[in-house]
Amino acid sequence: MDFAKVLAAELNVPEQYVKAAIDLIDEGNTIPFIARYRKEATNAMDDQVLRELADRLDYLRGLEKRKQEVSNTITELGAMTEELQKALEAAKTLAEVEDIYRPYKPKRKTRASVAKARGLEPLAQAIFAQYASLNVEVEAEKYLNEEVPDVASALAGARDIIAEQVSDDAKLRAELRKFYGAFGQIKSKAAKEEDSVYAGYYDFAEPVSKIAGHRVLALDRGEREEFLKVSVEVEAERACGVAQWMFVKKNGGASAEQVKLAVEDAYSRLIHPSLEREVRSNLTEKAAEGAIQVFGENLRQLLLQPPIKGKVALGMDPGYRMGCKLAVVDPTGKVLDTAVVYPVPEFKKVEQAKAKVKELISKHKVEIIAIGNGTAGKETEIFAAEVIRELGTGVQYMVVSEAGASVYSASKLAAEEFPQFDVNLRSAVSIARRLQDPLAELVKIDPKAVGVGQYQHDMPQKRLNETLDGVVEDCVNSVGVDLNTASAPLLTRVAGLTASTAKNVVAWREENGAFTSRAQLKKVKGLGPKAFEQCAGFLRLPGAKKALDATAVHPESYPAAEALLALCGFTDRDIGTEAIQSLPQKAQEIGFEKLCQETGAGEPTLRDIIAELLRPGRDMRDELPAPMLRSDVMSMEDLKPGMELMGTVRNVIDFGAFVDIGVHQDGLVHISQLSDKFIKHPSQAVKVGDVVKVKVLDVDLKKKRISLTMKGLN
Repeated sequence: MDFAKVLAAELNVPEQYVKAAIDLIDEGNTIPFIARYRKEATNAMDDQVLRELADRLDYLRGLEKRKQEVSNTITELGAMTEELQKALEAAKTLAEVEDIYRPYKPKRKTRASVAKARGLEPLAQAIFAQYASLNVEVEAEKYLNEEVPDVASALAGARDIIAEQVSDDAKLRAELRKFYGAFGQIKSKAAKEEDSVYAGYYDFAEPVSKIAGHRVLALDRGEREEFLKVSVEVEAERACGVAQWMFVKKNGGASAEQVKLAVEDAYSRLIHPSLEREVRSNLTEKAAEGAIQVFGENLRQLLLQPPIKGKVALGMDPGYRMGCKLAVVDPTGKVLDTAVVYPVPEFKKVEQAKAKVKELISKHKVEIIAIGNGTAGKETEIFAAEVIRELGTGVQYMVVSEAGASVYSASKLAAEEFPQFDVNLRSAVSIARRLQDPLAELVKIDPKAVGVGQYQHDMPQKRLNETLDGVVEDCVNSVGVDLNTASAPLLTRVAGLTASTAKNVVAWREENGAFTSRAQLKKVKGLGPKAFEQCAGFLRLPGAKKALDATAVHPESYPAAEALLALCGFTDRDIGTEAIQSLPQKAQEIGFEKLCQETGAGEPTLRDIIAELLRPGRDMRDELPAPMLRSDVMSMEDLKPGMELMGTVRNVIDFGAFVDIGVHQDGLVHISQLSDKFIKHPSQAVKVGDVVKVKVLDVDLKKKRISLTMKGLN
């Protein structure tokens, strides 16, 4: 198989660039490195396209390997024909390959294998030929023995053999697979008379071709939890008719009647149960893949939320019995102070709590407060708003998702980072840092635990982990990492670095002091030439002696960057200054064709270099809308239909988006209420972290549900 040709057609990308990408991947280059520093070779494919290409390449290589295995097995059996070989070569999916292999696959004991053991295969072949002149009863008498006492037993055994042969036919299965896809319905009934979250599926039916992925996953979970009985149904007579049309001859006489009976048996006993399982499996796989992609996109948006830089932050981890844990961190995330207070009124220590929080704010000049959204979060938010009002100093707060914070705070990593703090105080530090720099803090947490997916525990875990790890890697490398301040977990996500080399980078830093140049990375234990090539461009050194070390320009392109500066009349001292802002104009005047010849770099690389020289170490997140901070609080009781509010999108799922409007309970904007235009998926209208205007449609205090709309507002 010509993988480059197939992938070029699938991705609608010229074949030469696909081939180049495949070669780069096979040479051991990471996706972020290829996307950022090999644009000339791939025509600037972005990381998401490259990951899709890599995934499909793995699938196609697996498909080719399986084809060869099946071909070898059938050949060894002496059953290979030119028609079979052509069918194998033409197969585009693993399912098609397995259909071809099915008749030759070793089977456990079946009714057909028992009949064959009793010597009935020749009778089955004679009947299946469907000669009108054949007297089936007379023919069957020839095969009577101790195990086949009468004609009825002989004919039944022959039908079992024919039924299995019909069931194994690849062409029939392909036709019926299309039929089930076009006309099948997935249905569910209540498995027990008990109210549950699955009540909406107690009498449910929807076409296989139209059912949404989140409903498929809900049905699967309801079935696993024994609340639902789920089935795939088609019009059996029509489906069986397809098989009869293919195998039953019109003028086959009594033989044809036997074949017709065998086909009916094959459909009801073998084909339908098999295709039902296959349809369910395909629906689940497709739904899971869709959910994984949504989860990945949500995670990407969460990680790339703009940091709140240069501010001292107070993290508040709410709680009842254990109190509210406080941690003050400086703009770099260093812990300045910690405390535990009891702001919930029932403990009658509110005034002491206020005094302590005011003391911390005043002492450390706290400017922002991050409040976890867990247990006692609402009471803590009300408390914080009161403190802010009483202080009148302009301090603002934001409710931060604490998903995964408890997992992180109890981890070995957190213990190594904060051996002096107990588990609860570590959570408060993590919450504060999430507001300061979401990316740097959230990379320490298992991506599945960050709270922006749906049904993540039902997903194929290997595929989910691969996708989410890829998203984290892309985000970290897109933003870049400060070599002298990055933690080992953050460094681990840099292209080319492993957990061990990341620890070695930190160890070198602790032993030798701050890095003063990228070249010093070559002195780190275990970090060889290939690893250096992959990681160097993503590791930045703000304020480095060599100005290019503070940029995203790769060391391999330093000569090109220096030549570009000289040709345009600048020096490295001009990098990032007002003087160099005319660089794009001067480059345009000289012409990129000449600049490429003079510098030895391609045009995409030169354009990237120019962007970095203008704004060295640019953080792409700074160009996004700032997160929404609050200074006052509302409750669900304050909400009325028709009220318009600003809110932050916290999660995007298949059927809508959850928006934080500052009442501790996120409201749901159903997909039908997200846009004035038709959209196929909520992600077409909103993303995690978006600040949006919403209108309250309904408030259910008993069920704690808020229905919102964005129609006509954004």
